[in-house]
Amino acid sequence: MKRLLIALLLAVLVIPGSIAGAANYTGEPIKAKLASEEIDGDFMTVWAEKFADHMREWSDGKIDIEVYPYGTLGALGDINELCQMGVVDFVFSDYAWISSFVPQAQVLALNYIFPTEKVPQTLDWMMDNGEFYPLLTQSFRDKGLVPMSVMFEGWQWLTTNKKIEKLEDMKGLKIRVMSSKLLVEDYKAYGAVPTPMDYGEIYSGLQMGLIDGQVNPLFAIYSMKFYEVQDYCTQLNNEPFLGIPTANAEFFNSLPENVQQEMFNFWQGSIIEAGEWIMERNASDKEKMMQERPELEFNYLDDQAISAFQKQAQTVYPKFTKIGGTGSEKILEAVLKDIEKAKKELDIQ
Repeated sequence: MKRLLIALLLAVLVIPGSIAGAANYTGEPIKAKLASEEIDGDFMTVWAEKFADHMREWSDGKIDIEVYPYGTLGALGDINELCQMGVVDFVFSDYAWISSFVPQAQVLALNYIFPTEKVPQTLDWMMDNGEFYPLLTQSFRDKGLVPMSVMFEGWQWLTTNKKIEKLEDMKGLKIRVMSSKLLVEDYKAYGAVPTPMDYGEIYSGLQMGLIDGQVNPLFAIYSMKFYEVQDYCTQLNNEPFLGIPTANAEFFNSLPENVQQEMFNFWQGSIIEAGEWIMERNASDKEKMMQERPELEFNYLDDQAISAFQKQAQTVYPKFTKIGGTGSEKILEAVLKDIEKAKKELDIQ
């Protein structure tokens, strides 16, 4: 009798959730593939899996999204192409690698346009209130893609074996950057020799001296072990690393409207939470690197040095309108306007 009562109680607790999930989506089962540009356990793959779990729960198991971490479906350029072709249904990429298909996304690669604090909150405000995101969406849709949000993954750090204290220290350094014409211009403006290279080739490139340094957020520097072959991590305060979860437009358009909306709800509703998650992760990974390699130095530039970098970065802004494709001038104007409005609303200096 006791077991029967327990079973009945469990049924009462479980069934309402199942009914709610089933009521959210009553159509045919949906299977989809999502390719992430990061390895298992890193930001994009973790949040892609959270997305898959959310949609599975919301649909009572009828929407099944399989996540493929970096390296399982090809290089970074490959997975963006696979999404555009519809071989995979989603890709979680960034403003640089997706730019081969949507050059307008490179506006997010302009250095020194974001505030140094409250970046997730700034992005969240821009998604809800700004002029930039609708313009970006149109640029993506013109190429058969749909951007679902813009996510903060922490600030980019420059790693080198030479200490960087001023702009002049960058001269002639071969620095690996992501594949983006605008990023190349950013680091050329600093006097470096920017060298696009796939993610999986960076460690050996550093080890063999093919490159002198590289740029990535802290979690990537730790998980990919770049800190093992570099002596300095320098914060230029120039570039937040931003991810863009993206859907194939044909696939996305085939989904019921409430499914589409729930996908947007997840990604845009996760901007601040994901930002807090990655800041904690980056702080933890920094501590691990300091413990595992005490000689590794984390380097912060003074205001005078930052000012010199910022002045050079601004010389690149006009180049975006030539590199960024159709509508780039309007997109640049919108993103700068949105950021200034967000700073005012959020009381950011």
